[in-house]
Amino acid sequence: MSKSDVIFGNKVDYLSRKKAQRSKQIYAKKFGDDTGSSFKVSLRDNPVLGDIFNVKDVVLGEAQETSFDKEKSIIVGNIRMGFGHYRMSIAMCSCAAYLGYYPLWMDLNGYPHTTCTKIISEQNRLYSLGSRLSKNPVFNKLVWEPMNYEGFRSINYNSQDQKNAELMAPVFKNIPKDIPVITTHAWPAQAAIHAGMEHVVNAIPDNWPMALHLSEGAVHTIQCKNAYMGYRILNGFKGRKVLRPMPSKDLQYVGHYVDHEIVSNIEKDCEMRDERRYEKKPMRFLLTIGGAGAQKEIFLAIIRYLLPYVEKGKAAIYVNVGDYKNVWDYFLKEVPRVKKYCTEHFNMWDETVSFCKDALRSDFDVEGIHAFYHQDIFEAVYVTNLLMRSCDVLVTKPSELAFYPVPKIFIPRVGKHEMWGAIHSAEIGDGTMECRDIPHVLQMVRMFLKEDFLPQMCDNILENKIMGIYDGAYKAVKIAMKEED
Repeated sequence: MSKSDVIFGNKVDYLSRKKAQRSKQIYAKKFGDDTGSSFKVSLRDNPVLGDIFNVKDVVLGEAQETSFDKEKSIIVGNIRMGFGHYRMSIAMCSCAAYLGYYPLWMDLNGYPHTTCTKIISEQNRLYSLGSRLSKNPVFNKLVWEPMNYEGFRSINYNSQDQKNAELMAPVFKNIPKDIPVITTHAWPAQAAIHAGMEHVVNAIPDNWPMALHLSEGAVHTIQCKNAYMGYRILNGFKGRKVLRPMPSKDLQYVGHYVDHEIVSNIEKDCEMRDERRYEKKPMRFLLTIGGAGAQKEIFLAIIRYLLPYVEKGKAAIYVNVGDYKNVWDYFLKEVPRVKKYCTEHFNMWDETVSFCKDALRSDFDVEGIHAFYHQDIFEAVYVTNLLMRSCDVLVTKPSELAFYPVPKIFIPRVGKHEMWGAIHSAEIGDGTMECRDIPHVLQMVRMFLKEDFLPQMCDNILENKIMGIYDGAYKAVKIAMKEED
């Protein structure tokens, strides 16, 4: 039977199987079916990550053939749906390069001539629309949060995804089947398994167990121990029904997926935060806008609140709007006074990297407001990784950034599944509780400015590192390369 009919020994009901089949037929009719296609594969240097981690892009459809280093190559399969999945993939590339492997970037949303990308792009469009509409409290309560919390949890949803992923499999057709694959979304994992890839690691995001993230045939890695039991017994994946459990060999706890450059510098970066605080230098707040561009009103409120502290030299602000320049234009329109204190780092990658390096020096003072905008998606995502090392406080929704070793203030989630990121971070002490409205967000900003939240979180981060909590990307790579079983 197909993977959409039986999932870890649990038979999907007839109506759900028919619905999954119809979904595939609808997509095939709308976007075509590449099952009979044979896409030639080549490699080229990634224009941004190539210089940093020696990353090469997996390119489809170009004339030249290529050969893979079967001893050292590892494919990092991903999609762009927001920034979180890209960020996880960058962490995998970073740790793979550090461990001596050759990371190959394979974005299944980056092949516009394929059915695979057309399907993912359509899903991405719908998800981005839902994220924006979630600002409406009625839509959020009745549609968005239930869908992201319980709808994606259903094993029937996984059945539909598995059937749709059959249309994505052809992109792997001409890739050697023994090349290890790490994926940071279930769809690339499912597509790789359907295509016959032999060594697949499905790196699960978040820590709320959902059937959305299942890809039977892969080794599933998780970032938090509290998610282990939920995945093992497929808890709530079919209402109250007790399901057959996932085999233990298919699920491993590894820890948080974090870049080597960040993990290896935790002690130094926390020491610098304590030093800046002792010397009463401006507290550096990093505001990062996600890939859906939502929640700009909350960030606007934070900027307004911090502006008097910026003027007095008690705070400094990094604002990364990613590839959403319209968000920065919105901030300037609403608070024109920002221009007086602002330095714009726009589409100048070398200059941005230079600033990030300078900001790590003890003799380099960061003042005012520094805005970052980059059209290139890799630059837009990775600049946050570079800035977080020199920031004191990261302000973010509890998405994948919830798992990074930097003191954090959590603004409201976008989707109830993200709730557990804030809960986990608060439990291990490297982030706040989720602040569900602007007054509570601003209260937390004030607490960092006036109380001792910052040194407490730095101490917790140091303890967490000793326990290996931030070692997930290293371990996922080792599992994929058969260093760990």
